Amino acid sequence: MNPWSVRLRIAAFATLFVFVLFAFVYPARAWLAQRHQVNQVRRDLAVLDQQNAELQREANRLQTPAEIERLARLRFHMVKPGEQAYTVVPEGPATATTTPSTP
Repeated sequence: MNPWSVRLRIAAFATLFVFVLFAFVYPARAWLAQRHQVNQVRRDLAVLDQQNAELQREANRLQTPAEIERLARLRFHMVKPGEQAYTVVPEGPATATTTPSTP
């Protein structure tokens, strides 16, 4: 057998092996990475959908007359006609009185 034919076969097999790696392994890895990314985006989307639903419930609640009145009283200290508003002022800190020292 000619030594060149053995080397040629080994080179051809190595070339074929490298081609198979590039043709099948790299796309499979890319596909797996994309699948992982798609799953992560789906999880993120589920969280955002949940937050959106909570915010929609909050927005609907803020449109009710009872909530509008509650916020007007709480934040803006508004009262209905005929009502009187009182503000309770907390006591200030107790101050110790001392007599001035004489020289």
